[in-house]
Amino acid sequence: MTKRLFSFAVGVGFGFGLAVITFRWFQRTVERLAPPQVARSMTESARGLILEVRDAVVEGRAAMREREAQLRAEHGLPIPESPAPGTRTPRPRALA
Repeated sequence: MTKRLFSFAVGVGFGFGLAVITFRWFQRTVERLAPPQVARSMTESARGLILEVRDAVVEGRAAMREREAQLRAEHGLPIPESPAPGTRTPRPRALA
């Protein structure tokens, strides 16, 4: 009888513990997937992507200027003054 009572108590304890763990996991998942949390997560991801693209563009432009200067030097062409970083040069207008 004592063996059965012990086994029953262990089973009830195990079941209760598993139920508590499962309930907490479910609650955290529901909170994580709530609309404000999802919106915040998407905003952070988009912001990170924008920063990565911006860094890639800046790095690409710097590499482009460096390569252009190298090619101009190889062919004896004058090297134009480069604009300050972050400034835009006006695009030539197409003839209509």
